Amino acid sequence: MSTLAPERKPETQQDGQFDRRALLVGVGAAAAAAVGVPLLRRAWADKASVFIARNQRYDGPLEQTIRDGLTATGFDHALIRGRKVLLKPNLVEPTKKCPQMTTHPAVVVAVANVFRNFGAEVVVGEGPGHMRDTEMALVESGMQDALDEAGLRFVDLNYSQTGWIKNAGRATVLDGFHFPREVLEADLIVSLPKMKTHHWVGYTGALKNLYGVIPGIKYGWPKNVLHYAGIPQSIYDINATLPKTISVVDGILAMEGDGPIMGSAKPMGLILVGTNNTAVDATLGRIMGFEPSKIEYLNLAGGRLGPIGDGLIGQRGERWRDVENPFTLIDAPQLRGLRRRGVLVT
Repeated sequence: MSTLAPERKPETQQDGQFDRRALLVGVGAAAAAAVGVPLLRRAWADKASVFIARNQRYDGPLEQTIRDGLTATGFDHALIRGRKVLLKPNLVEPTKKCPQMTTHPAVVVAVANVFRNFGAEVVVGEGPGHMRDTEMALVESGMQDALDEAGLRFVDLNYSQTGWIKNAGRATVLDGFHFPREVLEADLIVSLPKMKTHHWVGYTGALKNLYGVIPGIKYGWPKNVLHYAGIPQSIYDINATLPKTISVVDGILAMEGDGPIMGSAKPMGLILVGTNNTAVDATLGRIMGFEPSKIEYLNLAGGRLGPIGDGLIGQRGERWRDVENPFTLIDAPQLRGLRRRGVLVT
């Protein structure tokens, strides 16, 4: 059961007021429409489903896979008709020589087509954390040509007009966040991360990918304000303040080793879909050989933004144990002890 419900308007500074609507998806959403987002989060914390598809290819039937995943995880596409959907890929430091670094354009276009067929207004947006020249990132990743061919509009979230909204997470000392107008006005944000390791937090997925909605014009490059506040804590706070998010993970060609930029390619052939990003990231971690409760940002999110316990996450499509393939990591103190017990990496 899914429903749409209005939210409070964000407090803004010089940028003006933006209407902010939330798409409420998943178990318990109907009740949440009456009493607000906190009950929805509580329901999500109790149970969620994640869809896993194997043997996927960039030239395969990705649209069908994504539609199947959304249906299997309880997304009601009728409620998105006429609404605004923002797709957020990962374009951290793209180069044509390293396709495992960024979300593949075929995945972005497939997700866009699915939501356009649902009757939604779709825009693609990203605010790269390391590159001021987003146009170069679009060209190097191959994204620009794909978006042009598909007739999709791109918004540079680093330079967009912004509004301010209170921090709903409070794991950091930050009072609130400046979010781009397109983020505040979206009815739904779809996180489109790349499946890859991360040299500070272990691995990166749907939650960490939303770092890219934070505008560089307010937070700098590589958004050091968030780094100083604490990376895991900032990840949690951003996601706690953005309740209207779901995810589709590009795990077809993944990255292991010194991620999220300098790692090696790891073919996995996977697409993951879920209406709760915490559950998606916990499942993603298990496939990669991690114990989600040992990942600091997931430990913060677990029970608050969604479930991380294996028994609380419904498996749709493939079972994660059937596609498990542990990822290598660099040898660094902050990454030791993150593996699930008994996991061996060869």
